[in-house]
Amino acid sequence: MTAMHSITYRITGLVFLLLAVTVLSLTYLVDWQMTNLFHTYVMGGHHMSRMYGGTMGMPEQAFLSSVHQTLIWVGFGILLIGLFASYIFARSITVPLRTLSLAVEGIEKGNYGKKVYLEAEDEIGHLATAFNKMTEKLETNTKLRQRLLADIAHELRTPLAVIQGHLEGMLEGVIELDKEQIGSLYDETVQLSRLVKDLRDLTLAEAGQLTLDKKPADMNQLIVRVLQMLKPLADEKQISLESEMGSLPVLTVDTVRINQVLYNLLTNALRYTPEKGTIQVVADAAMIKGQEFVQIEIRDSGTGIAEEDLPYVFNHFYRADQSRNRKSGGSGIGLAIVKQLVEIHGGFVDVKSKPNSGSTFFVYLPIKE
Repeated sequence: MTAMHSITYRITGLVFLLLAVTVLSLTYLVDWQMTNLFHTYVMGGHHMSRMYGGTMGMPEQAFLSSVHQTLIWVGFGILLIGLFASYIFARSITVPLRTLSLAVEGIEKGNYGKKVYLEAEDEIGHLATAFNKMTEKLETNTKLRQRLLADIAHELRTPLAVIQGHLEGMLEGVIELDKEQIGSLYDETVQLSRLVKDLRDLTLAEAGQLTLDKKPADMNQLIVRVLQMLKPLADEKQISLESEMGSLPVLTVDTVRINQVLYNLLTNALRYTPEKGTIQVVADAAMIKGQEFVQIEIRDSGTGIAEEDLPYVFNHFYRADQSRNRKSGGSGIGLAIVKQLVEIHGGFVDVKSKPNSGSTFFVYLPIKE
């Protein structure tokens, strides 16, 4: 940035110009008024034209000359002080702006973690605070995107590696081509297809492009249907599925998507609830911040979630227990899909949990859109 185009010098010049015009105007008016008054005083009130006829003596002229010089020096001093003050004033605005500008250039180069620390509490200070929040969000989103891409690659690589290994073994004659092996390959392709479909739905939901087929639905029937569908899985682990539902109103929802929400939450509860545990579904109407919702709670007696992990359970591919793999811990996007599907219905989700005390997931669906 050249000196001529620097906003510091432009502000300094504008403020100094205004100050200079003011000082020169005041100096001229004071000098003119003082001369008139002095002439009137010396001549005893006669008209000014007679004063300039040579009636003033040398002492009077010397006095006026000294007054003129004094006013000139005072005006010059005020202008110097004004120039310095204008520059300081301009720098108080432009230095923080230049700091913000450098930080923005850093973001342009990919340095998302760069922050600006300004102690000012004015508009520039608020701008710096907003900038810091923005750069934190950008850094977080960048890391999440990088992690998402890595996790997608990992999740896709696992079934593909299994399929490739089995097929190579069959081609080389190491693995027999029987019904059991074909069934194993089929299971992997189903898992792969389900993962790709979930990723597609999640991407469309986050972009707000997932089409919903909404129609009136009885929430009691939806919940009972999902419980009946998952009862065989619960019986295998001797887990008790219980429900407690009030008189729920009819909601206008996409029944397939809400069914997916309940299915994902219940399968997640089944996955982390030990044998002979309990899963309870409680549903009723609730008033939150002046708006009516259907509140669905899914409580389990599982291992629970640590407090530091709670803010991230609805993130893509997040697993509180990092040692869990795809087989034991799911694909890692089920809860992320739950969050997006509920939000595009106008609702929201929440979770409460403590280690070794089970977890409770909350789904809130608006009664009136």
